[in-house]
Amino acid sequence: MRDIKIDFVDFWPDLIKNNNYFYNLLSENYNIIIDSVNPDFIFYSCFGFGHLKYKCKKIFFTGENIQPDFLACDLAFSFGFNERKNHFRLPLYLLYIDDHKMINKLESKKTDEEYRRIWSQKTKFCCMIVSNPKATRRIDFFNKLSQIKKVDSGGKVLNNVGGRVKDKIEFIKDYKFVFSFENESQDGYTTEKIVEPIFTDCIPIYWGNKKVHKDFNTTRFINYDDFNSEDELIKKLLEIDQDFDLGVKMISQPVFADEKEDWITERKQILTKIEDLLHSKTKPVSKTYLGKVYYLKIKLKSAKKKMKRFLKY
Repeated sequence: MRDIKIDFVDFWPDLIKNNNYFYNLLSENYNIIIDSVNPDFIFYSCFGFGHLKYKCKKIFFTGENIQPDFLACDLAFSFGFNERKNHFRLPLYLLYIDDHKMINKLESKKTDEEYRRIWSQKTKFCCMIVSNPKATRRIDFFNKLSQIKKVDSGGKVLNNVGGRVKDKIEFIKDYKFVFSFENESQDGYTTEKIVEPIFTDCIPIYWGNKKVHKDFNTTRFINYDDFNSEDELIKKLLEIDQDFDLGVKMISQPVFADEKEDWITERKQILTKIEDLLHSKTKPVSKTYLGKVYYLKIKLKSAKKKMKRFLKY
């Protein structure tokens, strides 16, 4: 296999450079060498500006609600429905599924008897595990639903179970319904929040991506935006809670939308995008005029921030 030198910069702190979605994907066709000095290209994210020191080709990935800056990257993977040739839609939930080896279970089909047994073991009503106190839509709905029937909160926010739970998957598996509200609403922006309840055979109560139907089968979860009011949504939750067969029917639905590409095809498309960049003879964007403008823009921003901090003192 051909050797290629890559590096990962400006990612979340616990990213493992030699064991992540992109590394493992490229390893199928290449011998990967992690090289922080002279890489053939780098992957970078939105948690810093370490990518500025590199003049090679750059691939941007974001799992946050942030748009790519194409003055900085040669190729971008994000949640957006952007049809640029140097962009590919790759929402965070796909990396989460891959990292936690979930795809086989998510795509498997059980017997009706198995679904009935699973649903009969859901002895608790609804739960929430969140650490962001600023997501008011989620907090307000929690408070409203809690007035009608108790909702357990196992996270940092509104905790009512005696402390933060250590294992989210283990905690939610006994519940019929799980809050799956994103921190923000943006078309295409879907994280792991909808996947975790489905993986544990629960029913997600989802809010966030108004185009979530392009990824997930809407008969498999409760979509906040499908209801005219929260009262109407709560009425539906209580109906499913009290009707055993409705719950069984819901958890037995296919997980993904019909229009979504299958797992293998999508991975091949992503690999092809990276390989096309690797083999391309075009100059890295960082060496172009626009790339230099971006570099100067970021440096100027940084200088202004430092000056503001200096003037405070």
